[in-house]
Amino acid sequence: MSAAVDRLVEVVRLLREHCLWTAALTHASLVEYLVEESYELVEAIEDGHPEAELKGELADVLLQVVLHSEIARERGAFDFDSVAEALTAKMVRRNRHVFTADGGLQPSFPATVEEIIASWDAAKAEEKGTFTTADGGDGLPRHLPALALADKAIGRAERRRALEGGTGDPTSGAHAPTSGAHAPTSAGFGDEDELGELLLDIVRVARAKNLDPERALRSAVRRTRF
Repeated sequence: MSAAVDRLVEVVRLLREHCLWTAALTHASLVEYLVEESYELVEAIEDGHPEAELKGELADVLLQVVLHSEIARERGAFDFDSVAEALTAKMVRRNRHVFTADGGLQPSFPATVEEIIASWDAAKAEEKGTFTTADGGDGLPRHLPALALADKAIGRAERRRALEGGTGDPTSGAHAPTSGAHAPTSAGFGDEDELGELLLDIVRVARAKNLDPERALRSAVRRTRF
């Protein structure tokens, strides 16, 4: 590790030893801060904040990783070094289009993004032993916002079908409704602004009917086998 990272880990360790508030933090109590800091980083990126602010938000997210690692070290589970080592090993293992099994570079690299994605998905599938889960969520975190959850679940299903030699069309699944009472509303949008307005209209209708659109979409993802 660099001197800067060593000093950061040392500072967090000293805070855990000498600051009552920091010493009282647990994995569970840190969750709200991790979520908040992550969204602040997203906002800085999407709103084009100055580089200094972006650096600060990245630092806040990194602090969460260091704190969790220090809490784990105190109980003899793992430390920040082992977290970094685990990440390095995963990057080598998952990116076999770049790295050989021993961490060296491959003699050549894929020429298209599609090849890279296929290689990543194949490595991940082999690592987990299976590509899907019983709840239809494809192993995705259940606390993802519903729209992000649906988008990622459909995307993974498309890539899985491509790996299996099938179509990547998300409407080709047996549970994709195309007509009748559950047919989707008119998809009359050409860009993200128009899509946003359509989604906002759906939320307005849901509120008028006392329905929770976030919960409704999350439930639909759980019910669907993509």
